[in-house]
Amino acid sequence: MNRPTDPHLLTQAATPAGTTEGYMPGWGNDFETEALPGALPQGMNSPQKCNYGLYGEQLSGTAFTATRPERTWCYRIRPSVKHSHRYEKIDLPYWKSAPCIDPDVISLGQYRWDPVAHSGAGLTWLTGMRTMTTAGDVNTQVGMASHIYLVTESMVDDYFFSADSELLVVPQEGRLRFATELGIIDVEPKEIAILPRGLVYRVEVLEGPCRGFVCENYGQKFELPGRGPIGANCMANPRDFKSPVAAFEDREAPSTVTVKWCGQFHTTRIGHSPLDVVAWHGNYAPVKYDLRNYCPVGAILFDHPDPSIFTVLTAPSGVPGTANIDFVLFRERWMVMEDTFRPPWYHKNIMSELMGNIYGQYDAKPQGFVPGGMSLHNMMLPHGPDKEAFEKASNANLGPDKLDHTMSFMFETRFPQHLTEFAAKEAPLQDDYIDCWTSLEKKFDGTPGKK
Repeated sequence: MNRPTDPHLLTQAATPAGTTEGYMPGWGNDFETEALPGALPQGMNSPQKCNYGLYGEQLSGTAFTATRPERTWCYRIRPSVKHSHRYEKIDLPYWKSAPCIDPDVISLGQYRWDPVAHSGAGLTWLTGMRTMTTAGDVNTQVGMASHIYLVTESMVDDYFFSADSELLVVPQEGRLRFATELGIIDVEPKEIAILPRGLVYRVEVLEGPCRGFVCENYGQKFELPGRGPIGANCMANPRDFKSPVAAFEDREAPSTVTVKWCGQFHTTRIGHSPLDVVAWHGNYAPVKYDLRNYCPVGAILFDHPDPSIFTVLTAPSGVPGTANIDFVLFRERWMVMEDTFRPPWYHKNIMSELMGNIYGQYDAKPQGFVPGGMSLHNMMLPHGPDKEAFEKASNANLGPDKLDHTMSFMFETRFPQHLTEFAAKEAPLQDDYIDCWTSLEKKFDGTPGKK
């Protein structure tokens, strides 16, 4: 496929049977793909000599002794040791990692932001990342960070990988291409992508400017949630996740590789493209998913279920039933419950809820929570509908109602979220958000049987 920034080509595998548009379907599948015929060894991983003079190496996403190891065997033009040289530390001042606790910032509170605006400056995936919150400790591989990205320019002969984390990318506007070691992933609003820890890639603008949200996960990887009594169908189905077919560059050009390692950024200079994997097989690969394929389930008689019913992906902790992070989707759906307050109820819980609006209007906040905006309700802080949403839902005609033209999401985590200086002082914080509950009235009058 053509790069949008120059005439070079990535040589891509032919689309095998059962794939669509250069992707292979399935979550956690053991894939195999080759961009040149016969490049992928059969029946073994490490032959004495690989075809085409390729080098075989393994990319591991888990310990070798994990119950189900996640690893991918790559057959590449140069071993990755040739993509790493002496490192120089650089500063990306807006991309922060935990622990990042500013003593002058109050993280305790209910917060909401308008969309972070494009400044007109040329920003790449690296220079355009803006960290909003952090939690845990990147050095001990516990916790997460949430970011807004603003991207207007493609990376040209520049590459990146995170040794710290996997990245869950949620576009809100514009279209991006992730040209990775294992193939090409294009994403747009209403889609998501997961970029595994250790994977090298370049980010290109297909249609800009681009803005979106990122959940940086330091801990256990995202997986599909257990469905329990829901059974084998609905929610996010494994077949709808897509991993790319093999694609490679054989190109001599001065290039820079930037690495995020323990919260710090380093660059190394090499003389060629590191995207040189001609064939690969394994179960550790980037993936994309179309959120429009998410099939929600819910109450069909009375009461409003917990938001966990809308979980797309979960990153488990060591505590059964308690996630480090849940990625939760609130999309179009029918509301049919009888004698029920249908929006989310007032609540406080042990999870911190960071929400983003992809498009439309969120039912519990009809005013102020706009596309591209985000909100944070930290752990054990009460929140819920504003007065307008409460009054509308309390007095609505409870026939079947289609909640339409809406898509919001939540990064829900067991960790308290600490605001960065950018989130507290530079991002467009709505100072009056906390006042959205001020006009709620006392309705109690003590009369038996009165509602």
